[in-house]
Amino acid sequence: MSFRVEMLQVARLAPGLLGGAAGLVEGFLRSRMTAEGAFGDREGRGDLYYTVFGMEGLRALQREPAWEGLTAGLRGFGGGEGLDFVHLCCLARCWGAVPRGLGVLGEEEASDLLSRVEGYRSGDGGFNQRKGSARCTAYGSLLGWAARGDLKAPGEEAEVLLGCLQELRSGDGGFGNEPGMAQGSTPATAAAVALHRQLRRTPDAGVGEWLLKQVHEGGGFKAMPGAPLPDLLSTAVALHALDGMQVSFAGQKEALLDFVDTLWSAEGGFHGHWADDELDVEYTYYGLLALGHLAL
Repeated sequence: MSFRVEMLQVARLAPGLLGGAAGLVEGFLRSRMTAEGAFGDREGRGDLYYTVFGMEGLRALQREPAWEGLTAGLRGFGGGEGLDFVHLCCLARCWGAVPRGLGVLGEEEASDLLSRVEGYRSGDGGFNQRKGSARCTAYGSLLGWAARGDLKAPGEEAEVLLGCLQELRSGDGGFGNEPGMAQGSTPATAAAVALHRQLRRTPDAGVGEWLLKQVHEGGGFKAMPGAPLPDLLSTAVALHALDGMQVSFAGQKEALLDFVDTLWSAEGGFHGHWADDELDVEYTYYGLLALGHLAL
């Protein structure tokens, strides 16, 4: 199962906790659609990154975006010429989410897109958001692997990616995005866990223990041990990682539900953290993913 589908299946459980408020979330997501059918960033500008979360958010609610306009917009990117690594991977993910019969990326464009993604291989065999890097990052390697899957690329030797990930193990037992870091970060650790899962491997138990230590006393997960506040992205990806490792977070479930509720807005979206005054599509999707895990 692809990383995209794996997350979507969990997010689809969120309406069970949202109840009637699911309609508000749909309304919020649709309000962030541009005239071209994409989804806008916080300034309302259409962006492939936010389009990923808007598409997946609606599909988590068993609703569909405006596919005709959306696929027309995606075709305008061709094989991804001029896009950076993250947006290349987002383009692949968007096409991977389009249902059969509603649009498809041409073979030549798909080949070009895959070639551009592969251009971000790091010297150790993983992926890095910076072209020509010697070392991989956990985030880049997960994005690159997921993009290859969305583009139906042939499988590759798992040990290469696992080897570069091990170099990112931090001194405190988590994972960082650079080798030799004293402290890990929750998103990087969650990305490493997700990639292990995709490669049919399980990290050692210490990784799950490290993640559980990042729960804030007020609920939610911190991005790293010294972070003053928890945030929704870290919470959603940490829950996804723990669930993938079958590490129980039952003892924190009520506090986590309360935390997610504090970030909910009656406008139908979610804030990223307690100090965040804005709503956006990305954090709303992470709200759905977190609620999906807490509904289990």
